[in-house]
Amino acid sequence: MLSASRTVDVLRAAGEPSRLRILALLAREELAVLEICKVLDQSQPRVSRHLRLLAEAGLVERFPDGAWVFYRPSGRSEARTLADQVLAALDLSDPAFARDVERLEAVRAERRAAADQYFARNASTWDEIRSLHVAEDRVEAAILRAAGPGPFQRLVDLGTGSGRMLTLLGDRARSGVGLDLSQQMLNVARARVEAAGLDGVELRHGDIFATRLPEGCADLVVVHQVLHYLGDPAAAVREAGRLTGPGGRLVIIDFAPHALEVLREQHQHRRLGFSAAEMKRWLSAAGLRQVELETLPSARTEGLTVCVWTAQRSPA
Repeated sequence: MLSASRTVDVLRAAGEPSRLRILALLAREELAVLEICKVLDQSQPRVSRHLRLLAEAGLVERFPDGAWVFYRPSGRSEARTLADQVLAALDLSDPAFARDVERLEAVRAERRAAADQYFARNASTWDEIRSLHVAEDRVEAAILRAAGPGPFQRLVDLGTGSGRMLTLLGDRARSGVGLDLSQQMLNVARARVEAAGLDGVELRHGDIFATRLPEGCADLVVVHQVLHYLGDPAAAVREAGRLTGPGGRLVIIDFAPHALEVLREQHQHRRLGFSAAEMKRWLSAAGLRQVELETLPSARTEGLTVCVWTAQRSPA
């Protein structure tokens, strides 16, 4: 329970129009400082001051990611619970909040447009780009170990890209589905899947945050080098966990934290890797256990370390 003075401090931090708007925005997704500035139409010093006060009150948490700084709601705490109650009482149709939502969607649209342009330019050479990070044969061997021998009733590949995970694991699954928002990437994936003779694999245009697939529909879910492009990777992990059925496995492949800003500047990476603690927290929140991690450092001096996380849902 919060003391009276602590309650006043928390309410004072939240009880200012701009800070209340920030809390409402961060309840939707984690945001970079400059993105919050765009939505609020306020200067960076002013927004940074609001964020500092919210952080000091325990309402939000700050996490640097390369040269960027992101903010998100704090973890479960009495202060967070109080803030959630305040937000639940708000009328989000109020013009100020409605305008913020519109501007947030414009920020999201900018992200999508930049990512779509990037994927369209690089769809045909996607695997070549990935090979710059760490030898693909090492990564794929680790993925096969993480997935296990199968056989799997259904494989789901979220953000399937060129379809490589489907062709790598497809012979271990009786059926499979790959989802991606990029039509160019789906075209590449279709050609690959057909060439591999995988008749039981279906490719769909779909959103990793809202797949519209049934809960617990897969005994193997794979998310390969996708999360670092997303505005809300934790939400994508939740959706992947939702799809993982009793006794099923979720395998996530992404980067360890790094400082290669060029990937953000030239390759549309939003996050520069994920820590083991962060990923374990997300997987646990998704109801998955037995989280294991295999790391694959690059041979290059300034290369990237690829991480393969494996988590399992308890049997029914």
